[in-house]
Amino acid sequence: MGSGMPGRFQDKVVVISGGSRGIGRGIATAFAREGARCVLASSSAANLAAAAKAIAAEGPEPLTVAADLRELSGCEQVLAQAKERFNRCDILINNAGRTRAGNFLDLPDEAFVDGFALKYFAAVRLTRLFWPLLKAAQGHVVNIVGGAARSPEPEFLVGGSVNAAVANFAKGLSKLGMRDGVNVNVIHPGNTATERQEELLAQRATATGKTVEELRAAALAKSGARRVGRVEDVAALALFLCSEEARHIQGTAIAVDGGATVGYY
Repeated sequence: MGSGMPGRFQDKVVVISGGSRGIGRGIATAFAREGARCVLASSSAANLAAAAKAIAAEGPEPLTVAADLRELSGCEQVLAQAKERFNRCDILINNAGRTRAGNFLDLPDEAFVDGFALKYFAAVRLTRLFWPLLKAAQGHVVNIVGGAARSPEPEFLVGGSVNAAVANFAKGLSKLGMRDGVNVNVIHPGNTATERQEELLAQRATATGKTVEELRAAALAKSGARRVGRVEDVAALALFLCSEEARHIQGTAIAVDGGATVGYY
């Protein structure tokens, strides 16, 4: 906030799971630039420290919570620290997730269990825990999900099924949001340049016997998108969905994928 002008989200409290890297960190940075107080939750204290340092150069220094979000106790830790510091929550961004890609028959059982634990159950638990504060603030929930919710593929069956569950949960929750004054929406990022995307490409390379470069080029060509997405593309929509101008947008899912989604929505 170099100009000294108050931002759109001045003193709002924004809780972001998976906030230390990639899309989550990009969203946190964008909110901080607008004056928001961010709470970043992730499993890695080192990644959180790096993110906090970078974000503090753009706006208020975020509160960081290193916790295992796959466990209820980890999610409860996030609420406890956010309550202790701020005692409010205006916006919850459910972004944590690290589902594995690979051939279905080669994926161990724990890949499915782990995928649901981190992405689906963390979203459900954090939403349930923070809902009273969100209701009090007449706030917003945005779930960062993914295109595989709508366009599943055999090498990404963990991610596709988890994503569909998170999106369905958000749609049902939006009906409660209508009653309680909390807006609930979903963003489906497509192919986006992050460290996580590189991990997935490596996993797909192992599954298919192709190189990462071949897979990257093939994915872009198949999607027809003009470029790979950037975290800023997703962050811009997240900020809009949490603004007062978007108050009448409730229970929607919007793709930020350059047009890659097959189908009419």
